[in-house]
Amino acid sequence: MERAQTQIMHSPTLDTVLMVERTLQDAKELIKVAELKRRLPRKVMHQTLMRILDYLQASGKILVTARGVVWTYTPHEAMEKLANRGLKP
Repeated sequence: MERAQTQIMHSPTLDTVLMVERTLQDAKELIKVAELKRRLPRKVMHQTLMRILDYLQASGKILVTARGVVWTYTPHEAMEKLANRGLKP
């Protein structure tokens, strides 16, 4: 009898997701995935990083393009400050 192999997908830890978020926020520019990997304080497997980027894009925090990744999220408090200064979001 053959056993069916089940592949368990690894989920990134919250600490790793937050580390990637901080690195992208600090970049303040469009960066390639390879450059993002170099800037991370510790190594992250490529598949894990791609899963994190998928999550961040789905949650509206980043934009992933063919040219790279850029942080796009603006916290509610920052939007209120802009509105109070007369700027419309």
